Amino acid sequence: MTYKAPHQKTLSIVSEDGSKLLLDHVLHKLIQTELDTNGNKEHVDSDLSRANYRFELLGTEKMDGRSCYVLQVIPVRNNKLLYRGKIWVDGQECAVVRIEAQPAKSPSFWISQTQIEYQYEKVGDFQLPVRNRSTSRVRLGGTTLLTIEYKDYEVNPVQQKSDTVSQ
Repeated sequence: MTYKAPHQKTLSIVSEDGSKLLLDHVLHKLIQTELDTNGNKEHVDSDLSRANYRFELLGTEKMDGRSCYVLQVIPVRNNKLLYRGKIWVDGQECAVVRIEAQPAKSPSFWISQTQIEYQYEKVGDFQLPVRNRSTSRVRLGGTTLLTIEYKDYEVNPVQQKSDTVSQ
């Protein structure tokens, strides 16, 4: 994936193997959904916000030596882009560091159950994803595993617009 702010994202598949049926109906559909929701109304409708979720504090836990709040997230509507589960929020950074969840609504007829795990780390001044892992039970296809690893981030500095006036 290459991302250029504010909403320009391109994705490319590095490798894939397995059933062509599953690749076409699960993996490629997932990629297309990711591209379709980039920067438009669906993106806002799936943000981790009070507009889309109710939050309940479950407690605190240490994660990688940091104190984190553990919150239950409950979607306010059934939508394939929302999920229900738990999130861990760094107590100092106020940033999500882990998510364990299931989709609020099955994303496809072909999928009977999905478990999602997201992991984030701080890169420079930003909390960014490092790994997404989805395990799905697929009708007529068994179990599939999709792992996305994010690495080699290059965070470019913001270019300042010149406020000088030529005379």
